[in-house]
Amino acid sequence: MAELPSRVLGKTGLEVTVLGAGCAWLGRRADGSIDREMGVEAVLAAVDAGIRLIDVASMYSQGQAEEMVGEALRRRPELPIVVETKVRDVRDFTYTAAETRRSVETSLERLGLNSIPMVFIHDPPAAILDRVVGKDGALSALRQLQAEGVVGHVGIASNNPWDNAPYVETGEFEAAVVPDAFSLISQVAFERIFPAAERFGMGIVIATPLERGLLATGTHGLRPEDHINRAFTPEVLQHVGRIEAVCAEFGVSLLAAALQYVLRNPLVTTTVPGFRSPDQPAASVEAVLEKIPEEFWREVDPLVRDFKTAVPPA
Repeated sequence: MAELPSRVLGKTGLEVTVLGAGCAWLGRRADGSIDREMGVEAVLAAVDAGIRLIDVASMYSQGQAEEMVGEALRRRPELPIVVETKVRDVRDFTYTAAETRRSVETSLERLGLNSIPMVFIHDPPAAILDRVVGKDGALSALRQLQAEGVVGHVGIASNNPWDNAPYVETGEFEAAVVPDAFSLISQVAFERIFPAAERFGMGIVIATPLERGLLATGTHGLRPEDHINRAFTPEVLQHVGRIEAVCAEFGVSLLAAALQYVLRNPLVTTTVPGFRSPDQPAASVEAVLEKIPEEFWREVDPLVRDFKTAVPPA
């Protein structure tokens, strides 16, 4: 198998593979329980397939995701892997400098690292932006840890694009993780996030490129757990069916179309679909490397739609 291409993540200078391993669902069984060894094996399968970026967060699976990543790193100490995590280790996190330092220390312990190449502030509400970027806030703490060599680079990440956008627009961050905003069926990122990222030279990491599995399995392969945090309307399913028909016509996998679509945008450095189990990473690597003719994109591009509201929900 050919090697995954790499790109530089914006102003960070970090070289990362165009496909990373998202760890939000790492080791998660269909019933919601966590199989830790399955999670470790999923990370190992990712790095063994050539993925060199691991995207995790302190909150994922109540810290178990970082622990699983840490165990995988111990089993592959020779590989040059970029790990990025996110500060917010408890649900009632208030984004103070003290809490941020504690969260980083927790992540270092779980990951088994002395320093972390990239740390993102995770899910801060737009309403508290001034507190987060103020002198006693999370950003200040991360900048100090950066000066101390504990944190390499600082970014912003929010599952809510309308919370994410104001932080990206400050220009204070070197990169952004952007979930639920850019895919074959979502174009919210073009409203504010992409213009600001381009203006400030920020690296963009696209999360949820597969829309909870819909753009991996297609309309006939959805499982109950694929509906977590996302309800697919009949209109969405019907439209994805049209994209599937074009894929069938050209002999292109839907997974390849979904992943390569987001990577075709010059602002996007990498994408981090979520892996649950060790059978998934190799399939995603193959999809990113799959040859897709330009004629296919001429047919699919007019089918790209935005099924998410372009303004904040009331």
